[in-house]
Amino acid sequence: MFVEVKFATDSLEKARKIGDILIDKKLVVCVQIFPIESHYFWKKERCETNEFMVTMKTKRRLFNRVEKVIKENHSYEVAEIIAVPIAKGSREFFKWIEDSTI
Repeated sequence: MFVEVKFATDSLEKARKIGDILIDKKLVVCVQIFPIESHYFWKKERCETNEFMVTMKTKRRLFNRVEKVIKENHSYEVAEIIAVPIAKGSREFFKWIEDSTI
């Protein structure tokens, strides 16, 4: 089974750094980074910030290793790190994930 892993961070440089580490370790097959505007509550305060959302595709069994790398390189006290199952996809895309990750 395959998943899309997502996390947000406060700078493009951090997003790229974490993505590069994960690709170099062959823990994810690809990384997409895009700017977002986040609205949330943190420590009883309403916040609005500009962040970068990072999405990656990988094998479900690699999630714990991906999460560990993100946490080791992330600056947030509580980082959003989630995995969403990929219910369907092309056979060729799934083969690429399988062949390109450990």
